[in-house]
Amino acid sequence: MCTLISLRRQALLSVFAGLLLLATACWADVHSDLYIEPGKQFVLGGNQRGAFKVAAHNVGKVAVEVKERPANGAVFSKATLNPGQRAILRFAAGSAAVLVNTTTIQANLDLHITGAGGLDMRNQDNASK
Repeated sequence: MCTLISLRRQALLSVFAGLLLLATACWADVHSDLYIEPGKQFVLGGNQRGAFKVAAHNVGKVAVEVKERPANGAVFSKATLNPGQRAILRFAAGSAAVLVNTTTIQANLDLHITGAGGLDMRNQDNASK
């Protein structure tokens, strides 16, 4: 009888641990020291199931424009981060954060990303979508 109860507890603990692991795998908590080359943009996310949040600090010497590209593709501006400025930016499920450096100097952002896990991250030319 004690063995049966012990096995049930172990099974319950295993199921709980599996569910906890699954939940954390779907939730991101990423820190990034991001550099964006002159005339380039960095795209974070797009087509993910959940929303995400970016706590951004512009630690560079040039302004960076932050845009949101929803799943429907209609890009809109969210903010411009001047050097030294901080912002907390929220992005909807399926949206991408587009961080644009239109200057001739390298941009540098300190990012803390939370929310939906498995976000795509890629650099693009500013003319790309």
